[in-house]
Amino acid sequence: MKTISIAIAAATLLLAGSAAYADSAAALKALDPDNDGTIDLKEAEAGAAKVFKAINPDGDTTLEADELEGRVDAAGLKANDPDDDASLDEKEYMALVKKQFEAANPDNDGTVDLKELESPEGQKLMKLIYE
Repeated sequence: MKTISIAIAAATLLLAGSAAYADSAAALKALDPDNDGTIDLKEAEAGAAKVFKAINPDGDTTLEADELEGRVDAAGLKANDPDDDASLDEKEYMALVKKQFEAANPDNDGTVDLKELESPEGQKLMKLIYE
């Protein structure tokens, strides 16, 4: 019985890891039009522009906390909202994307590869640039 429980737990972990890998791999493929296996800042910004539009159902020029839910928490909104209007306009959102891109690129080579995208900082970036 113990062996079966261990096998089930291992399979669950494997499947959970596979899902994260598949999402990162799918994001990389979708965000990498030049097919070089990496995302540069320009590609990240192109993805971010699509996300900004997609998560802005009221079509105004800003993203409020409810529209950012799951992508940016309250502390992140406050830290990235220099005009203190409780929302991010596209310029502020792109500044956040750039900051997160740099955090996800520890080797400072100007690109984020699959390994970096799967890191905790890369996962935060992915929430901002991939829908």
